Amino acid sequence: MTGIGVFPKPDRNRPEPLWHQAEQALRSLIADGTWKDGTQIPNEELLSQMLGVSRITTRHALRNIEESGLLRREHGRGTFVRSSTVIAGVRGLTSFTQEMANLGLVVGSRVLELAEVPAAPDVAGALEVKLGAPTVRLRRLRLGNKAPIGIQTVYMPVSRVAGFLDKADPAASLYDTLRNRFGITPREAREVFRVGAVGPEEAELLEIAPGSPVFMVERITSDAIGPFEFTASTMRGDRYEIRSKLHL
Repeated sequence: MTGIGVFPKPDRNRPEPLWHQAEQALRSLIADGTWKDGTQIPNEELLSQMLGVSRITTRHALRNIEESGLLRREHGRGTFVRSSTVIAGVRGLTSFTQEMANLGLVVGSRVLELAEVPAAPDVAGALEVKLGAPTVRLRRLRLGNKAPIGIQTVYMPVSRVAGFLDKADPAASLYDTLRNRFGITPREAREVFRVGAVGPEEAELLEIAPGSPVFMVERITSDAIGPFEFTASTMRGDRYEIRSKLHL
């Protein structure tokens, strides 16, 4: 079991609810690496004592962190950190960078390719451009707390992002770059998830065995003008989850 670490304790004189302060304090221990991926955290009673709050308050904080995907409960064993897991489901239209930040993870990217290529049939159809139209292809290995999570290949029409190869930082948040440099603001996106087996080349990059299960994700993102991004992603099955809520 991991230690409690050092964190700011909840202050009853502050306007934020105690459970929120407790949640942020515990999240900080995951974000700074005090609570590493896979380690067991102290039980509710000990956490409550260290935080100086009730067990109900601690339970509320832990439940929120668990629902965000940073903790997992194992019956009869305890609660464990899984800080390299990205949760997909009902969420806002955000970039990978923002999703990672929302989960308290440190985002990282390794640029594998940046080039101008003619649009293949699937890309042309997704972006609603002519077959062979020039597109920017950006392929990156995405990291969370320095651990590989997925490989993402983005296609964008050159007509929408002229000068991207020369002006943009390919390792930076793509949506921030598009918004600030090209005036493109995402409005909606459509995603399709499939399950597949990873090939040798991508397995090596993702640090998993060839044939391991992965999520194959395709995303088409549009602004007020139309589609500007087609992304094909391969996400590690053990570090990427899909959750949803069902209602009557």
